[in-house]
Formats: sequence, structure tokens, C-alpha cells
Amino acid sequence: MIDPNYLGEDSDVVRLAEGLRVARDIAHSGPFSPWRGREVLPGSDIGDEKALRSYLSSATSTYFHPAGSCAMGTGPDSVVDPELRVHGLNGLRIADASVMPRIVSVNTNAATIMIAEKAADLIRQAQR
Repeated sequence: MIDPNYLGEDSDVVRLAEGLRVARDIAHSGPFSPWRGREVLPGSDIGDEKALRSYLSSATSTYFHPAGSCAMGTGPDSVVDPELRVHGLNGLRIADASVMPRIVSVNTNAATIMIAEKAADLIRQAQR
């Protein structure tokens, strides 16, 4: 089982808590008065640091598009080469969002499909 250790660094929790405070400040500013209803999540009863941290721990998760953990490249930090072959292993390619050296600025689905299409082409070429 892989544990990505989300919120394992206190600096991540501090940033999320500050982001939530900023969002609350914006929502409670005058221009939003005509549209503002009650706060649904995390709820106005979540205010002190301990309760806020507890809420963040239980309510945050990934957007399910992890990318870049097996970055493609030729440098010492890359995991796969430009033909998606894992450095140091024979017969293994990776063809998913993890090979993106940098996360694309749009949803990763289309880019991942293109990576898979390229992998299929590379495998077909290798079999000739």
C-alpha cells in the first residue's frame, strides 16, 4: 500500500488553514453580502486551530491526478527515458501521468491519453 503522506508536513497544513481563513474573509466581505448564506463546510463552529486542523485532516484529499512521480528525462533525477523505459530495468515502460516532468496546466486526462498513445507506438516500433 502506498501512503502519499498528505498533510504529513506541518507547512502544508499551515498553508491550507491560511487558505481557508482567506476564503472565509473573502466570503464575509461586503460585496458577497447579497449572496452569502450560512457556511456549510467546514461550518462556522470550526474556528479554533485544533478544530480547523482536524477538519482539514478529514476533509482534504487529492484531486486524483497525481503526476510527476516517475518523471521522464535524461538527467539523474529522471525515472524513465524519453521512450518511457524505466532506467536500470529491461522490459518495463511507464505510460501514465507520473512520467510528466512537470504537471500540465489543464486536466491531465488528455495528456495521459497522448502518453499512452505514444507508448503504444514505441512498443509497436520495438517489436518490428
